[in-house]
Amino acid sequence: MKLVVQIPCFNEAENIADVIAEIPRDIAGVNIVQVMIIDDGSTDNTVALAEAAGADIIVRNRQNMGHARTFLTGIERALREGADIIVNTDGDGQYPGRYIPALITPLLEKRADLTIGDRQTHQVASFSPLKKLLQRVGSAVVAKLADLDIPDAVSGFRAVTRDAALNLNIVSSFSYTIETLIQAGRKQYVVESVPISVNAVERPSRLFKSIGQFLSRSGATMFRMYAMYRPLRLYCYIGGILMLLGALPILRFLFYYLVGSGDGKIQSLIAGTILLVLGALAIMFGMLADLISFNRQLNEMTLERVRRIELRLAESDTAAED
Repeated sequence: MKLVVQIPCFNEAENIADVIAEIPRDIAGVNIVQVMIIDDGSTDNTVALAEAAGADIIVRNRQNMGHARTFLTGIERALREGADIIVNTDGDGQYPGRYIPALITPLLEKRADLTIGDRQTHQVASFSPLKKLLQRVGSAVVAKLADLDIPDAVSGFRAVTRDAALNLNIVSSFSYTIETLIQAGRKQYVVESVPISVNAVERPSRLFKSIGQFLSRSGATMFRMYAMYRPLRLYCYIGGILMLLGALPILRFLFYYLVGSGDGKIQSLIAGTILLVLGALAIMFGMLADLISFNRQLNEMTLERVRRIELRLAESDTAAED
């Protein structure tokens, strides 16, 4: 059993050595533990310090590619390295490495495909009341969209099995956390949350510049992913709301028409008809998008098989060289 702990980094020279030092190398049920740094175009000496601290694998992006793409780069490299389980943690030291054994236990026991480190944000003293509220509401929305029980949806401390990782596809350029959970729910993966504590991180997030930017980009990601994986349900909701709104002015017109004072109320009839047509079009778009989503699922199945073939070929080449 091989575990690869991947750490996406961008200018983490102050923290990376401590993060690597905290990662346990002797874990029950695991034969090999490797630490992999994915450097996302750092301009400081993050890579040199990571090498000195004992990182086993260094992957470097020529320029800053963003959190989501760097995460996917790490997943693909970890699979090529033969990882049976992949743990993702941050380079800022927020997630204590001592929780890695607990995080991967459900995977080792084969009762889960993906585990999430639940930071229990309501107990984190460094989180403001607003941040706690937004985290709770956001996680509830993601949990509803994904049909999963997830108390901390945006936690970056997570572990995934090899089979589940082979079937993950990241298209967002912002963050992988929400997208992977909606995919996991759609693909009926078993997801478990593991309670953890966190270290206080003083520096501001490099993922977003403000709460407003985080909310807008996260909301766009949720809408895009839900539209991609559950288009019929989404567009039926939209179409149903439009048709309901359209029925109201039409009923108003009919009421006045039946009591003999329908003159001058024709605007209600026109507005209601337009809304009904838009609602019907939304449902039709949903049906079309649903058919497209089935084609996408076939493409994802093909992509997974191609990945497995590529990994087998790579393993064969490595064995031949040895």
